[in-house]
Amino acid sequence: MNRYPMWKYAIIVVALVVGFLYTLPNFFGEAPAVQVSSAKVTFKVDAGTRQRVEEALKAAGIEPDLVSLDGGSVRARFASTDTQLKAKDAIQKALIPDAANAGYIVALNLLSRSPGWLTALHAFPMYLGLDLRGGVHFMLQVDMQAALAKKAESLAGDIRTSLREKNVRHSGISRNGQTIEIRFRDMATLNAGKALVADLFADLQTVEATDGAEFKLTASIKPEAARRVQEQSLKQNITTLHNRINELGVAEPVIQQQGLDRIVVQLPGVQDTAKAKDILGRTATLEVRMVDESTEARNAEGGVAAVPFGSERYLERNGQTVIVKKQVILTGENLTDAQPGFDNQTQEAVVNLTLDAKGARIFRDITRENVGKRMAILLFEKGKGEVVTAPVIRSEIGGGRVQISGRMTSVEANDTALLLRAGSLAAPMEIIEETTIGPSLGAENITKGFHSVAWGFAAVAVFMCVYYVLFGMFSSVSLAVNLLLLVAILSMLQATLTLPGMAAMALVLGMAIDSNVLINERVREELRNGASAQAAIHAGYDRAWATILDSNVTTLIAGLALLAFGSGPVRGFAVVHVLGILTSMFSGVFFSRGLVNLWYGRKNRLKSVSIGTVWRPEPDAKVSSQ
Repeated sequence: MNRYPMWKYAIIVVALVVGFLYTLPNFFGEAPAVQVSSAKVTFKVDAGTRQRVEEALKAAGIEPDLVSLDGGSVRARFASTDTQLKAKDAIQKALIPDAANAGYIVALNLLSRSPGWLTALHAFPMYLGLDLRGGVHFMLQVDMQAALAKKAESLAGDIRTSLREKNVRHSGISRNGQTIEIRFRDMATLNAGKALVADLFADLQTVEATDGAEFKLTASIKPEAARRVQEQSLKQNITTLHNRINELGVAEPVIQQQGLDRIVVQLPGVQDTAKAKDILGRTATLEVRMVDESTEARNAEGGVAAVPFGSERYLERNGQTVIVKKQVILTGENLTDAQPGFDNQTQEAVVNLTLDAKGARIFRDITRENVGKRMAILLFEKGKGEVVTAPVIRSEIGGGRVQISGRMTSVEANDTALLLRAGSLAAPMEIIEETTIGPSLGAENITKGFHSVAWGFAAVAVFMCVYYVLFGMFSSVSLAVNLLLLVAILSMLQATLTLPGMAAMALVLGMAIDSNVLINERVREELRNGASAQAAIHAGYDRAWATILDSNVTTLIAGLALLAFGSGPVRGFAVVHVLGILTSMFSGVFFSRGLVNLWYGRKNRLKSVSIGTVWRPEPDAKVSSQ
């Protein structure tokens, strides 16, 4: 009656082994580390970079605990923070000889002390939030007025192009703040211009007015379109921040909108505040210029002569010198999209650019007038430029679609497209609030949170063992398994644990034991009703299941609502809460019944069970009813 088949015990054993393995990395803690990542697309972090880091540390007499190449960064782990700081200085001197032209980012970080065999099993510790791990917190204010002004400037250029193409003459187009003023000499031309704007630019609303002898058409962005521009600017800034923060190697950074024009950035584990601010302020812009192909320029490329007046020297990816003219034909402001791809003929990795109306017109005119000449496409970061490619113009290129290549790998093409697409901010931002939480405060929070969970577990376990005796011990073991599985699942999902999450853990302990209380009381009730011990155990688990399921499902609905509509700390609480409910149903019913069956199921003639005092009514008691 109360016996599990072997496959159920196999499930329990597998769950325990997996739970133990994936919980184990959380007990090793974190060690101070130095992380090296790329600051430019032309500087790759690979095995060679790792070797250079090891040589720099060896030359400085520093012995690291571990040096690993993880994705796009090299991480070196050390025993103490003093060694970490010395290592950072040694690595910077070796990899960044010119601080003004840094090709790598060397940042302080924290790294798990988990042994290699656990890492090989993809067993990693939970991510810890800012309040537990320490780190930096920024509040950034987005300049929405600048975003709208930038949009108005772009629309002014598009209107100028459209009026020229439709042969609608005007006396001038100018931007005044967030409005666009178009002047006409007569009413008929104004009406033609107004119809064109209404037909091609649905986001604009127009107002007519007279200005002396001329007629003026004032176009402004509609309120709903302005809100859309602001939302898009905020989203692009958040995307850009995500791309930049990835270079710091921050595990689970928090980047979220707050209000209509603010962004909260939390970087757990980051100790170098100055480096974090530097990364957040990065920009990447594109410029298109013509290559200077004069005799003086050719001599300057070989180092024989000076660079001609009106030109500048830049380096290509392969280190070759290119002399380009200072006049900028196009900038990244004319770029609307950038996607990596492959050339249909050569199968070479390329970047496909899409230009706005103004950029497409300029590019078409320049390529038509300079067939057979070279055009350089430059990428600028932190004021330093490099030539991505300098192809020969074979024919006129129209339509606003441009393909650039330059002996790039697919990874380089993807990185270049990423920088161009989201490398610059859609609107300026400034840091209005900055908070640093030290690792010591985070460690104190972890200790307090751990004590709250541990003492809560101990109090519940003592009460259950005293009140339900052996069944109480089974319940306590089930509760421990519930906690083990919860931590394991959080580690497997690489969820972020915060102080609210630890509060949810303590709450889950109290909720999880409810299932065992219901089962134990049901077993007691069956014993009071005169059922045999084996029948009471069987009926207790079977009849309590419906109540346990109902109570957990209703609580799960509330947890899912918090997860769906909450944000920040509320979501952290909800994640642990929901997962804790699921693990409690497994441990409180399936696992605890397995323990009881293992202990009592093998006894054919079971006369009693150790479940505390069972109060039975006296045989001669009189029951009256009215």
